[in-house]
Amino acid sequence: MSRSFAVFDIDGTLIRWQLYHAVAHKLGKAGLFAPGDFEAINHARMEWKNRRTNEGFHAYEELLVERFKATLPHINPKTYDRVIREVYEEYKDQIFTYTRDLVAKLKEEGYLLFAISGSPQEVIELLAAHHGFDAAIGGEFVRKGNVFTGEAKTPIFDKKAALEMLVQKFGATYQESYAVGDSASDAAMLEAVTHPIAFSPDQSLYNIAKAKGWPIVVERKNVVYEL
Repeated sequence: MSRSFAVFDIDGTLIRWQLYHAVAHKLGKAGLFAPGDFEAINHARMEWKNRRTNEGFHAYEELLVERFKATLPHINPKTYDRVIREVYEEYKDQIFTYTRDLVAKLKEEGYLLFAISGSPQEVIELLAAHHGFDAAIGGEFVRKGNVFTGEAKTPIFDKKAALEMLVQKFGATYQESYAVGDSASDAAMLEAVTHPIAFSPDQSLYNIAKAKGWPIVVERKNVVYEL
């Protein structure tokens, strides 16, 4: 008999920070970025934190991803794997109360639990296993032998397709299914399910959720608001 599922974005939805960013930050602090790159990333991060523009976070994120991808082919995979483990150990339990409790509730009710994220597959798999998920899809940085090729694959541009792969693999049903996400890249995934939840959404997803009448949940400090 087919089981219903619940699919969660991870960064900013289950985890209180961005794991991709955490990995890049640790590599940068270790001096593994090209000269000036880590400084440029930190400058963009402070521009966002100081709220100098409405697009500050996206500008910071785009720069981080660009410089990270350029740096990765020059990093020893063993060093990368060590950093992945450090990030996992640091952030594995830095999670939101609302989504933590929802994960536990739906797991108890027999739902399949899926995670789909643009953060590295290696850390997403560790995190998903730690929280009892059945399967996870993250971003893949292709390795050839003992080096990174520079090729990257990510589900963030089509999370609905990534979700469909998991649904087919597990023989799951969309009936009474859930999806939880925080950004516009999650919108198609949310639209595919019975119970979409926009959790602490960015402006784009907030606008979509309002237009479609989806539940909007915000967690701030120790308070959860349902809009």
